[in-house]
Amino acid sequence: MFETLTSPPQKTEKPWGHELLWAKTKDYVAKILFIKKGESLSLQYHKEKEETLFLEVGDCVFEYGRSQDSLEKRVMKPGDVFHVPPGLIHRMNAVTDCRFFEVSTPQLSDVVRLKDSYGRA
Repeated sequence: MFETLTSPPQKTEKPWGHELLWAKTKDYVAKILFIKKGESLSLQYHKEKEETLFLEVGDCVFEYGRSQDSLEKRVMKPGDVFHVPPGLIHRMNAVTDCRFFEVSTPQLSDVVRLKDSYGRA
């Protein structure tokens, strides 16, 4: 038997923009992230959560690495995809307004913030 999901997306305001949680099951979660020009997400990693990001709109500098001292930077353009395995330190920095599609495993509270421009670390 299939279950029909009809609830509207859940919008959460963030200091960097907002996110729309539009799918949540026991196996996966799907979000759309709206990041304002000049804003950044936390420098963070996940202990268990795994995610894949697709940049639909905008330009972004994606920082990532196994330690804070060895972060690489990748310029992302529309159509680019980045996979974030557990333990990978990462942060998105919006050069222009950006819209990302994110699919992940369902551990939504699994965020370890290392640095944050908004006092959340």
